[in-house]
Amino acid sequence: MYRLRDFLISVMGDNPQAIPSDELACTETNLERTFYTNKMQDSLSAYTYTLVDRGWLNLKYNNRPLRLERGDLYIYSPGFQVSVESGSDDFHTICLLADENMTLEMPAIRDIIRTAYLPVAEWGQPVVRVPEPYFGRLWHRMTEIIEYQHSSHRFRDEALRTLYTLFVLDLTDIQERAVVSHKYSERITELFIGFMRLLPKHFVEHHDIGFYASELCITTTHLSRIVRQITGRTVVDYINQMLLMEASWLLRTTDLSIAEVAERLHFADQSSFGKFFQRRKGVSPKAYRK
Repeated sequence: MYRLRDFLISVMGDNPQAIPSDELACTETNLERTFYTNKMQDSLSAYTYTLVDRGWLNLKYNNRPLRLERGDLYIYSPGFQVSVESGSDDFHTICLLADENMTLEMPAIRDIIRTAYLPVAEWGQPVVRVPEPYFGRLWHRMTEIIEYQHSSHRFRDEALRTLYTLFVLDLTDIQERAVVSHKYSERITELFIGFMRLLPKHFVEHHDIGFYASELCITTTHLSRIVRQITGRTVVDYINQMLLMEASWLLRTTDLSIAEVAERLHFADQSSFGKFFQRRKGVSPKAYRK
């Protein structure tokens, strides 16, 4: 899968010297760039927060229609399928991208996990309606990140992490005011975080829920219940989506044969991999590569 730096170089056209951080990136975007960057969204290992200040955009999110308008904050978490369908010519946003590994290791992880997944669990879609004056506060926080990422501040990386934490805490405050139920215990949160940390390290070799449950010292039923409770998705959904992201990346960026991709991802054979890819992407691996 694409790390944040690779994504910025390959998709957004930035050269390595122009990219200030491997962990965070923030930029204002329009309709043209949104369509362009969407091409590789399904292979990006990063959380994305998109705050809309003008126009509208129609998405297909996990095969369901989704519309973004002014005042909406769209939160993308790695592992979800999304595609841009249409938008207005005046569509304009500010977009914050945060590396997945960095996010999962941050001290404020409990708030970040809830921020990233609460909209899915509560409302069935990853959109937060941001009221005034919170809209201005989030916009200001994101523009601060833009300023720092292009500065020569001696402690720039530490400052960027601090600003990201403040952004997440502001967003969590908005959600806490909007949703007063469905709180998760510390134990449930820790188990979910544990699963999220295990998944990127082991999804290639382990396609079964039993491995992750065993590593967390809980039953498969308990792990399934926790993941569905927090995200509305199943453990298998997460494993399959990680495999799909990795497969898409390998087909797009390497010269490996389809049989070699299947072997690398530990599928039984090329045929089973082809059926898996066709069922989830809607095209064969060969057609996708072309």
